[in-house]
Amino acid sequence: MADTGLVETLLRRVEKVDGGLDSQDVATSLGVDHQAIVGAVKSLQALGDVISAEQRSSKHWELTGEGCEIAEQGSHEARVVISIPEEGMPQSQLMKLAFGKVGFSKAMSNKWIRLDKGHEGGPRIFKTVEHLEDLVRDKLLLVQKGQASQLEEKEKNELKKRKLLSEVTVKSYWITKGSCFSTTITKQETELTPEMIASGSWKEKKFKPYNFEAMGVAPDCGHLHPLLKVRTQFRQIFLEMGFTEMPTNNFIESSFWNFDSLFQPQQHPARDQHDTFFLSDPAQAHEFPQDYLERVRKVHSEGGFGSQGYKYDWKIEEAQKNILRTHTTAVSARMLYKLAQQEKFTPVKYFSIDRVFRNETLDATHLAEFHQIEGVVADYGLTLGDLMGILHQFFNKLGITKLRFKPAYNPYTEPSMEVFSYHEGLKKWVEVGNSGMFRPEMLLPMGLPEGVTVIAWGLSLERPTMIKYGINNIRELVGHKVNLQMVYDSPVCRLDS
Repeated sequence: MADTGLVETLLRRVEKVDGGLDSQDVATSLGVDHQAIVGAVKSLQALGDVISAEQRSSKHWELTGEGCEIAEQGSHEARVVISIPEEGMPQSQLMKLAFGKVGFSKAMSNKWIRLDKGHEGGPRIFKTVEHLEDLVRDKLLLVQKGQASQLEEKEKNELKKRKLLSEVTVKSYWITKGSCFSTTITKQETELTPEMIASGSWKEKKFKPYNFEAMGVAPDCGHLHPLLKVRTQFRQIFLEMGFTEMPTNNFIESSFWNFDSLFQPQQHPARDQHDTFFLSDPAQAHEFPQDYLERVRKVHSEGGFGSQGYKYDWKIEEAQKNILRTHTTAVSARMLYKLAQQEKFTPVKYFSIDRVFRNETLDATHLAEFHQIEGVVADYGLTLGDLMGILHQFFNKLGITKLRFKPAYNPYTEPSMEVFSYHEGLKKWVEVGNSGMFRPEMLLPMGLPEGVTVIAWGLSLERPTMIKYGINNIRELVGHKVNLQMVYDSPVCRLDS
């Protein structure tokens, strides 16, 4: 409730007039802040139809800080002329004055001063007028006195361009008497107490109408981050398609499982420090399946399984380097090797959704860490048609029906395809994922039967989340710049399946 004395004063003022009052005029006449009058108006509105208040907007001109200074001391150009003695002043000395640079150019354009560049002591400035009329100051004084209407629009805009004037929008209330107008305020009760019922005093009390439109107090509870909401939806889709989730709890991986086991050569650019985070402690891994390690070394350096290999000197030291994994395909490699060690091969469908790390340049769409979604299917006789069919089924469940495939290159898949979807909003085809069939040079050294083929695809979790929640900068989704209110307010994720 606003100050009772101010509320009663406002009511008495409204009572004395027939038409109405402007809240801005009331604030000025009472010498109080306008917001205090607005508070009194709001308090009276809460009591019912005591008053009627219509919000109005008006514009007026007022001086900026620099404009007030000029109104008091004169314009920059006038002060420049006044500061120049009869014998002139060196230009360098004038430029040191606070008003020198602006005042010099304006005074030159007004032809109040002249510049002698050939003066023996260096460029020197001389006055060309003895008396001047400071029109800029005169115009600002008119505005300060509330007589801005005497100026033409062109003159106001020129002063605004010089940042001496600003146009201010003032919102006020036009206050008139309501149907239940009274100069005395009776406080309305907001709660029916047991004491009122026992004494019967509730019969004489006035109760504030109950607002059924008011929002209740939101209960305190935890909130899921948008990434977790979308992750849950993706996970549900994989489970509906009969996939098994792979264990992805090891962020640290050896270069052997991250690169070498995938038939990615040791001189590949992705293995450089500008693309990968290497660990300093522990710097190396030492536990590998030795027979598998030897087969991987051989297929890289000498070839085998129908391949000529890369024909280079494969080094165990490179394979031992520990890194932050650059993709979850390293987990897929471990799972496929584990599958190959079974006595009898059984078809499998695996998926994973977890964090990966790359030494990327940070921008609106790239971070040094992000989430990768990966699906893997291993069976006898799988073809590129099977891969396309599963991709259509997978993306249909995401609400993406228009797909195109484009040939691509990956070190460990052949053939490889980029997956494109038609974006209705952008009216163009955009990349939504990557896919391919794992190469024999990757699968056969593991010990998988020759007839087994493995198809796989992957995409990021962040991109569909940003599209779903209308986020344009990935740093607003992940990291220290995340707005927690966005996390609280984000609705449940329902992919348009």
